[in-house]
Amino acid sequence: MAAIETLGELRRSGYRSRPVKQEVRDNLVCKLRSGEPLFPGIIGFDETVIPQLVNAVLSRHNFILLGLRGQAKSRILRGLVDLLDEQIPVVPGCEIHDDPLAPLCASCRARVAREGDRLPIGWLRRDERYVEKLATPDVTIADMVGDIDPIKAAQAGLNLSDELTMHYGLLPRANRGIFAINELPDLAGKIQVGLFNILQEGDVQIKGYPIRLRLDVMLVFTANPEDYTARGKIITPLKDRIGSEIRTHYPVTRTNAMAITKQEAWTERTGAMKVDIPAYVREVVEEVAFQARTDRKIDKRSGVSQRLPITTLELVVSNAERRALASGETLVVPRVTDVYAALPSITGKFELEYEGELRGAEQIARDLIRSAVGSVFTGLFDGVDTRTVVEWFDLGGSLPLSDGSSADEVIAQTRGVQGLRELAERAGGGPGAAGPAVASAIDFVLEGLYAQKKISRNEDRGYSAAEAAPRRGARREEVTLDEDIRVPSGKKKYYN
Repeated sequence: MAAIETLGELRRSGYRSRPVKQEVRDNLVCKLRSGEPLFPGIIGFDETVIPQLVNAVLSRHNFILLGLRGQAKSRILRGLVDLLDEQIPVVPGCEIHDDPLAPLCASCRARVAREGDRLPIGWLRRDERYVEKLATPDVTIADMVGDIDPIKAAQAGLNLSDELTMHYGLLPRANRGIFAINELPDLAGKIQVGLFNILQEGDVQIKGYPIRLRLDVMLVFTANPEDYTARGKIITPLKDRIGSEIRTHYPVTRTNAMAITKQEAWTERTGAMKVDIPAYVREVVEEVAFQARTDRKIDKRSGVSQRLPITTLELVVSNAERRALASGETLVVPRVTDVYAALPSITGKFELEYEGELRGAEQIARDLIRSAVGSVFTGLFDGVDTRTVVEWFDLGGSLPLSDGSSADEVIAQTRGVQGLRELAERAGGGPGAAGPAVASAIDFVLEGLYAQKKISRNEDRGYSAAEAAPRRGARREEVTLDEDIRVPSGKKKYYN
């Protein structure tokens, strides 16, 4: 089709335009029949969100995605571009991408009448047919729909009432494509009213002009349910006109969450150094987010974004890279203790309740990391005897290690700890493993025992025996007020 250059050739080819919602539906049907992946890169929604999304598209609905931050809402909308045709014919130079076979605007109708079959044809790519707008309170109806352009009228010598003096907003410019509005509740109520006609009747009217534009556009929205009361709300008549409301969610399983983080995090660093991230480090990083989403000191209504493990893993790798550069190592293997160096990427990703505010974001993050390490360690070492290592510390042993200790230092200083190397082999530090990998496995075992409170750790002294719980002595007898006040027997005591 791209070889067609004039309107006459387009007519003779038998080409017929389709409404954009029908076009998206037809292409989705083809993908479903062929078994192609519908939304590449969207993980964990196969049984929940994707089926509802498919039903909405098959029904030719405008729809809204409701979900907390970091739930791939914007990515899903951008994935709709793959359901558009690769190219469509347009009138070249038209601001609203008019169909040459059925032009809407006055200038295009005049061109078609004047040039006829000689009218040149332009071709619009699918990525140019997706328009996205982040809703903010300062957006005006002129931004969204359009307004009168006095400069255009003056330059062309036209009257302000002339249709050719209109300046089109974002919505008309998305004609024959997909128009996405992110964070819909942030859009002022009077602007939301301006979307009524396009949702219900499929047309818009600009600044009181008697001409209505019968736009062909698919409208999709995103919103955070918490924003309904925090910053704004979706007005009821607009919600009523949206065909489908689809709820998103955070990853349900740690496996899906790890797959998302692996896909999104930048861990393959440039240069001669190779990065090898152990599975237990990935699990600990992911478990931090899972622990945060269930912690009562963290606001669940605000949510804990999937960006938390993504940015945390990047900082974990960077801390391991810094240690490897200082130690002259060529293999970068992150350790569990590197997660503590990623606190800057954790503390800003959640909102605290009152109890959490009292403890502080950094302390809450440290508690989350320790709980995450304990959960992963318990899953990997369930039923494994660790008493030999614990007894070595109970007998007075200590390890002055930190996240900056090189792999050789970790291996050398832990060589005398009975049973530690065997436990490290279970975590992946077996015979034949590189030094940094062995050091990482040893670090994981020590951090796991610390998380289970079997040993203690101090930022200055390293690992040592667990601190003994304070003995509960006999309750000190205190002289009460009653003993000072003598009251006759059988009478009630009254205090002023």
